[in-house]
Amino acid sequence: MTLPMRYRRMAGIVAVVLAGALAGTLGAARPAAALLPDTFGFALWSGGVVSQQWPVATSVSPGVPGRWTVRFPGVAAAGGVVHVTAVQDAVSNPPGRWCQADSWGPVGPDEIVRVSCYRPGGFLDALPGFSVQFARSSGVFAATRYGYVDANPAGGTITQYNSVGAANTVANVAPGLYSVALPGLGTAGPQAGDVQVTAVNPASGARCKVASWQSSANGQFFRVYCFNPAGATANTRFTLTWHYQRALYGGAAPPYKFAYLWNVPPLGPPLTNFNSAGPVGALAFGPPVWTATFGGVASPPGNVQVTAFGTTPDHCGLHLPWTPGAGGLGIRINCFTNAGAPVNSGFTVEYSSRF
Repeated sequence: MTLPMRYRRMAGIVAVVLAGALAGTLGAARPAAALLPDTFGFALWSGGVVSQQWPVATSVSPGVPGRWTVRFPGVAAAGGVVHVTAVQDAVSNPPGRWCQADSWGPVGPDEIVRVSCYRPGGFLDALPGFSVQFARSSGVFAATRYGYVDANPAGGTITQYNSVGAANTVANVAPGLYSVALPGLGTAGPQAGDVQVTAVNPASGARCKVASWQSSANGQFFRVYCFNPAGATANTRFTLTWHYQRALYGGAAPPYKFAYLWNVPPLGPPLTNFNSAGPVGALAFGPPVWTATFGGVASPPGNVQVTAFGTTPDHCGLHLPWTPGAGGLGIRINCFTNAGAPVNSGFTVEYSSRF
């Protein structure tokens, strides 16, 4: 049946309005200029203040001392992964604090992430700040190289994503030792891109780190070690995200700016040191504090994550919040033994901006 002209005109107006509303809704979750991610949020919590946040109305609410609830408004999504890094002055007493994820999930239109922070001995600690990011991706994009896992403590995945559509795997090969494979995400070797790992445990303190890493034409392959507060290897849930010439949350340049490097030590292979906005990163100084500098990349709001590398219970975080400067974005990193003493450790560090 053919509609009268006035009804066809009205239907067209309604369609335009609905399309605009839908585009606005999807635009907040999946920017038009990027294939990935579906949705994401990040924030810096330091000195009792939220900053460097996306979305702009992101909030952090203290709970039991040492635990916080982060609300990312309007970006709710099932699945995805969370990464958390402590922001802790290396010379404060006691040093050696770390932060981890407790849980996350959608509540109405918002994504709720729960974070806890600990000091040596496994005691909840209300003092440290933290940097936190949530991201979820879906779909197959054969030209990209990006993947993550939310790993079950006993092996296997709770959720996972692989940009070429392959199935990522996690095997628990010994207490606290995991083998993670992201097949199909092939790159030149021996290592390429950046990897971040975060322990997830709402019951007790836990830390996870990358123990080994191999890139090949077949994909990306990792060993992950996880530890309890006593420094012993122990099973726990964890998240792992690997990204190659993309932001940690999946966005590409343009419109985003991002950078990463790997300190083995010393600096890792060329393909592990990348800056979308300029020259590769530089690393200076050393224990108790390193400074990673990336020229031209500072474009707030942005987020920084750090993961320790190696097989010992040593762990790494941020000494202070990252800062822009004449030489570029400055990121200060510190690493500690299980007892909280500064130590010379390997680590990966990355920065991802919203704009």
